[in-house]
Amino acid sequence: MGHSTTPPPSSSTNAREEALNIKLGAWIGNQRSRAATLSPERVEQLSNIGMRWT
Repeated sequence: MGHSTTPPPSSSTNAREEALNIKLGAWIGNQRSRAATLSPERVEQLSNIGMRWT
């Protein structure tokens, strides 16, 4: 299954992809920091798609 990390920028990454990776990384960080307040269903959904909580 997948993972919950975003790839580092590379010379082949265009500006739009880099911006999306930054936004995705911020969203993942927010979910991790709010893990204690997320519903059990949300935690299960995120875990099922490979969310790394640490």
